[in-house]
Amino acid sequence: MYNKLYLFIGLFILLVSLISCAKKESESNTSSPSIFKAVGYSGTILSSPDGITWTSSTWDSQNYGTSKNLSGITYGNSTYVAVGWYSTIISPSDGNTWTERNSGKSWDLSGVAYGNSTFVVVGWKGTIFTSSDGSSWDNRTSGTADWLSGVTYGNTTYVAVGHSGRILTSPGGITWTEQISETSNNLAEVVYENGSFLVVGYSGTILTSPDGITWTARSSGTLKNLNGVAYGNSIYVAVGFSGTILTSPDGITWTERDSGKSNYLSGVTFSR
Repeated sequence: MYNKLYLFIGLFILLVSLISCAKKESESNTSSPSIFKAVGYSGTILSSPDGITWTSSTWDSQNYGTSKNLSGITYGNSTYVAVGWYSTIISPSDGNTWTERNSGKSWDLSGVAYGNSTFVVVGWKGTIFTSSDGSSWDNRTSGTADWLSGVTYGNTTYVAVGHSGRILTSPGGITWTEQISETSNNLAEVVYENGSFLVVGYSGTILTSPDGITWTARSSGTLKNLNGVAYGNSIYVAVGFSGTILTSPDGITWTERDSGKSNYLSGVTFSR
């Protein structure tokens, strides 16, 4: 009798434990914490809730190796997509385990964006890929052989930026048109927030535009190369060489912050 009682108690404890684990796993996979994520060389990743205080880790914490340099990251359709050297495209298959995707090319990739239910990736020699799910990718024609380093979507328009001040726009991610940026500096990243596009680039370059066609130069307060920019919690965050991090409430006035790092920072995003 006692053996049956002990067996029943044991099975009950096991059942409760399994239910508890399942609940925690479900909460982990469905939650989307409001944080910035910056990626860089050797799998570097920095996380911050406000753009001011930063903690560091690597892709090892997400079950992905640190041997490949990562150039950009975005969040959309409840998933992250990060891109990097040697056509690296990775996205999580279950919320925790990252899987490398096949782009069909062997070129370095620089930037990735999500909008209108589509991921768009840009890179070396004017490379542009599109995907609806972050797993299967199609090659598009950009009309340029220059390095494209950043892309975003806003106001029913995709905007891609690149070397030698290159700016391209597209209504659907397939056909692209070149615009005048009024700068020859290499442009690294572009975002669309608060009814305006914002671009960062080399020598502290920052440009803003309401439509992706007419652009205005802004003062960043630094001559360091800026590689990435994102917006969240009512603040812009730009990152770049030597651990550089700048913040701005409006995209016009900028303040440099202490990242506590001297690493090359290449990208930043905010999940919401």
